[in-house]
Amino acid sequence: MSTPESTPESTPESTPESTPESTPESTPPEFTKEELKRAYKAFKRRLKLTRLDDESKLTHSLTTGRKSGVCAITPPDQYPQELWDELVRRGRLVYVGNGLYEPPPQS
Repeated sequence: MSTPESTPESTPESTPESTPESTPESTPPEFTKEELKRAYKAFKRRLKLTRLDDESKLTHSLTTGRKSGVCAITPPDQYPQELWDELVRRGRLVYVGNGLYEPPPQS
C-alpha cells in the first residue's frame, strides 16, 4: 500500500502575504530625544565603570598613575542595535568594529 507524499505543500493561501508597504525595512525606527539621551548616558556610565575596573587591577601600579587603555566597549544590550546606529549617524559615538563603540575624539 503506497501513500501519497506526506510533505506539506505551500499554497499562496496558507502563507501570509507580505508587501513592501507593510514591512518597511529600509526606514530606521524613530527614537525620541529622551531615549537617545538615556542610551548615551548608559553608554558613558558603562565606559566609565569599565575604565575604573581596568585601572583597579593589580597589573596597574598606583605609583605610575597610568590611565586605563580601554577606549571602546560593547554598548549596553538593553537598547536595540538601531539606537546605537542612530547615535553613530548623529556623531555621538564612533563604531570601531566587532560590535565596539567609542566616544568621538575630543577637539
